[in-house]
Amino acid sequence: MKTRSLQELKDESLGKIGTERRDRYEYELKVEILSQQIKNLRKEQNLTQEQLGQLVGVQRAQISKLENNSKNVTIGTLLKVFGALKATINFSIQKLDQGVG
Repeated sequence: MKTRSLQELKDESLGKIGTERRDRYEYELKVEILSQQIKNLRKEQNLTQEQLGQLVGVQRAQISKLENNSKNVTIGTLLKVFGALKATINFSIQKLDQGVG
């Protein structure tokens, strides 16, 4: 039996990094992780969605959407949410080599 890495399995089932299907998967995975972090931090601080919404200045429904993988969230809202949770979020920008010429 041949063992394969997670990377190899993802390449086989979703395509290589840079393909539309793989990129969509990676994006959705990151959004899911971010959503779970928001929920975990809120619960650690014994806040309801309503209370967090009040701290951020949004409705409870918006917090619910954030915690349930809403893909339509602004960076500003994320910064406000993490600020209210007394946590920081770091963004990493990586320039892809487009090959000039």
